[in-house]
Amino acid sequence: MSETNPTVVVLTALPLEYAAVRAHLTDREEDVHPEDGTRVETGRVDGTPWRVALAELGEGVDKAAAMTARLIGWRRPQAVLFVGVAGSLKDGIGIGDVVVGTKVYGIHGGKWTPEGFRARPEAWRASNALVQAARSAVRDMADVRPHFKPIASGDVVLADSGSLVARHLREHYDDAAAIEMEGSGAAHAAHLSGQLDTLVIRGISDLADAEKSTADAGGSQERAAAQAAKVAMAVLRKHRPRDGSSGSREGSRHGSGTGTGDTYGGDHIDLRGGTFHGTVIGKQVGRP
Repeated sequence: MSETNPTVVVLTALPLEYAAVRAHLTDREEDVHPEDGTRVETGRVDGTPWRVALAELGEGVDKAAAMTARLIGWRRPQAVLFVGVAGSLKDGIGIGDVVVGTKVYGIHGGKWTPEGFRARPEAWRASNALVQAARSAVRDMADVRPHFKPIASGDVVLADSGSLVARHLREHYDDAAAIEMEGSGAAHAAHLSGQLDTLVIRGISDLADAEKSTADAGGSQERAAAQAAKVAMAVLRKHRPRDGSSGSREGSRHGSGTGTGDTYGGDHIDLRGGTFHGTVIGKQVGRP
């Protein structure tokens, strides 16, 4: 597999979500971080320049944030996608539909006062480039019913539409179309890392009500994960790498770097047209 291809990290929480994305990848191989044992499976998406680094993180906001930050530092991607399943929060959004998150809310921020709970919302907006790629991609997907809406994210499984959490969402996050458990953590980590295109794509597997267990038992999660993965791959076929970048800067893995005036963490550096091997001592200045 060419190491000059740009990388996109695709994150999942559940094994069935991982399997749905993995089915679209070719030339797969597993890679293990030499220090902490973090694993990704890398592969290609046919018809695109992207190399995908696919990871299964497990459930929860905090775990997603920590693991996303670790993977960004290791794989140095141009984009991060979180792909998986979610519960619907709107009557018009049904099982099997796909919600492309225009922004992701962290739903637990707030302050309890004698007058009640006062929300302190946090939100991370999706990359405009990826949202535009998704809008273009789904126009040709007759078997996908997409919705471009905000997504609520928090450490809660919602299986009661009349619960305190459900009322909290209606009061403070009324435009949210789906609820899940990891998107805000991944989005926050990507935001802190700098210039990264980020998008959360969720297939609807239940209606966030008392029928959730019945829907899950009937295979709704597998169906929803497959739909979300299909949309994610269509997005990558539309989205192009940034101009002037031919790689994902994984020099720390292979001991090499390229690009005028850039150091990629390996044992050689390309500086102003000259290539130096071994130790380089000096001061890096601006591009010529």
